[in-house]
Amino acid sequence: MRHTLHITALTLAISAGATFAEPAQADTMNTGITALTVTDSRTDRPLEGFLWYPTTENGRIETHHTNAVWQGIEAIEDAAPAEGKHPFVVLSHGMYGNAMNQTWLADALVDEGYIVAAISHPGTSTWSRDPDHARQMWDRPADISRVIGHALSDPSLSGLIDAERIYMAGHSLGGFTAMALAGAQYDAEGFEAFCADQPDELVCGIFANWQVGKTPEDRAAMSADLSDSRIKGFGVFDLGGTQTFSAQSLAAIERPLLVIGAPVDIAGLDLDIESRALRAALPETQVTYLEPETLSHFDFLSVCKPAAMEILAEEEPGDEIICKNGDAEREADHALIVKAVVAAFQ
Repeated sequence: MRHTLHITALTLAISAGATFAEPAQADTMNTGITALTVTDSRTDRPLEGFLWYPTTENGRIETHHTNAVWQGIEAIEDAAPAEGKHPFVVLSHGMYGNAMNQTWLADALVDEGYIVAAISHPGTSTWSRDPDHARQMWDRPADISRVIGHALSDPSLSGLIDAERIYMAGHSLGGFTAMALAGAQYDAEGFEAFCADQPDELVCGIFANWQVGKTPEDRAAMSADLSDSRIKGFGVFDLGGTQTFSAQSLAAIERPLLVIGAPVDIAGLDLDIESRALRAALPETQVTYLEPETLSHFDFLSVCKPAAMEILAEEEPGDEIICKNGDAEREADHALIVKAVVAAFQ
C-alpha cells in the first residue's frame, strides 16, 4: 500500500571555514569531515565536495559550514574514520545550491552510522553556472554515479562502504536527479505538451532558459536510461520536474522512494503537479509520502541564525525568504525529515 503521513506540527553560499567548539567527551562518536575530489576518466566535468563520516577521534572539534546566515555543524577535519563498513548516502543539491546545503542532514546521518557524500554539480551550483553544463542535465545523475564509483574504487574509501546499502537523496533539482537515477526517463514530447498548456510553470521556464532538450542529440541524451542499480533507495525532497518524466517510466520504478512535499508555497512549486503528482504516478508499494504542514521549500537548507533575514534583506534583497521560519520551526522539521530518512534507508 502507499504510505502517506500528514504531520502537524536560490541560496547564499555557506562558508567552508571553521570556528572552534568545545572538545568532545572521550566516549562519544563524532563527525569527521574531509574534502572530496572525484578522480575518474572524465576531465571535462570536475566534481568536488565533502565527505562526512563517523569517527572515534576526540580532538579539537570545529564548527564547519557556517557564516553570519547559516548555522553550521561540529566536526573534526580529516579525522580517522571509524572502522567497519558503513551505509553510504550521496546528496544532490537544488538549482544554484552547493555541496554544503544539506550538511545538517549529513551530520544527522553520521550520528546513525552513515558515511555521506555531496558534490557541487557543475553548471547548476552556486559557483558554477556555465550554460553548457546546465543544458546537459543528463550529467547531473551521472555526477552521482561517478561519486559512487569513486567511493567503491578509491582504496581509502572502498573498505568503509557497504556496497549493499547505498542510498541517494536530492532536494528540488536534486529531486529530479534522484528520480532519473531511480529509473524515471525524460519524455520530450510529453513535457513540451505540458509547457504549451501551462507555460508559466516554473520548470518550463527553467528548462527553456537552459535550452534543455532542444536538439535531437540532447533529447536522446536526456531520454536515455540514467538509472543506477547500485542505489537501493531514494529520498526525493520537494522536487521540481515531475512533468518531465514519462508516466510509463515512473510506473515501472521498482526501488523504494521517500517523497517529501513542502505545502508552504514560497518557491513557486505546485505540489499538485510536482510531489503529489509524483506520488500518484509511482507504484503504491514503492513510495512513502510525507507532507509536513509547516514545511516550505527552503526548509531543506540549514537552520538560519537569528539575524539571517535582516542580513539577507540588506545584502541580497528578496533572498530573505530562504530564512522565513528558518530557526526553531525549521529545526523541528529537520528532526521529522531525519527520522523519515533513517527509517527509509534501512
